Amino acid sequence: MISPLSGLDAVNSITSEAKPGIGNTQAASGDFAAVLGQAMQNVAQSVQTAETVSMEAMKGQADVREVVDAVMAAERQMTAATAIRDKITTAYLEISRMAI
Repeated sequence: MISPLSGLDAVNSITSEAKPGIGNTQAASGDFAAVLGQAMQNVAQSVQTAETVSMEAMKGQADVREVVDAVMAAERQMTAATAIRDKITTAYLEISRMAI
């Protein structure tokens, strides 16, 4: 069974909490930065877990299936983080090309 990406839960909470109005722009941008920061921490933690499980497998303390699961989870999160980064970069470039 494929587990959901942990960083996307935080993105869903932002979209449900953000309400239009004066003064919410600062809070929403701060929350977005916090969500991205938390997502990157989750990716780093996932990669670190995969490395730890791999080292345990080398010592004979972990099963090959555990290693594959940990590495695949890290790969999924890294792929999602890369896709999000690419979308943000593309959006920024499109905004910078707009005529004022």
